[in-house]
Amino acid sequence: MKHKHADLIHAWADGAQIQIRNDLDDIWLDTNSPSWDAKYQYRIKPEPKEDFVHEIRIGVYNQVSHGVRLEIGHNNLRLIFDGETEELKSAVVLSRGQE
Repeated sequence: MKHKHADLIHAWADGAQIQIRNDLDDIWLDTNSPSWDAKYQYRIKPEPKEDFVHEIRIGVYNQVSHGVRLEIGHNNLRLIFDGETEELKSAVVLSRGQE
């Protein structure tokens, strides 16, 4: 009979980072020496998702109320989002030479 975690054991032996599930907090934790107990859940640590970038152009459309809108043309704002959380990490104002 094949061990419940046989495929993961082989991956670990080949150098994969293994995680164990902490049921109390419902989170995955890195482990360097898994016990391979059948009552626990294990997995190969997922590769982190890369940050992603959006570049846009915004401009003033009403100088009285100072509203802004997306415009067509040279991008003037670079938005960098976290690949894991999809939260905005940073915003960079671009000069005309950076587009």
